[in-house]
Amino acid sequence: MEARAVSRFIRISPRKTRQVADLIRGKRVSEALGILALTPRKASPILRKAVLSASANVRNREEREKPSTNDELIITEVRIDEGPTLKRIRPRAQGRAYRINKRTSHIQVTVSNEV
Repeated sequence: MEARAVSRFIRISPRKTRQVADLIRGKRVSEALGILALTPRKASPILRKAVLSASANVRNREEREKPSTNDELIITEVRIDEGPTLKRIRPRAQGRAYRINKRTSHIQVTVSNEV
């Protein structure tokens, strides 16, 4: 059985988030949580929350059957898509203005207990 968790409009650049997502893709949930706990990046707690949510969704779906533990679950897919960009203006010399792009991310984590 597989389940997913989606976090949308997260205020972090997709590129920075993908660097952390590459560390956990294809790993067991328990191993991925250990990696995220020791990774000093802003995306780590955000991805940790999404992984925990996806694993809870699997357990919630299979209440009637034998529930899975984090050791049995595998992260099958981690997608980091680009969300809308917030455009801001930075004043510069002689009346000019530079644009600042504040990027957002959409995070989708899929967890499965089948290999």
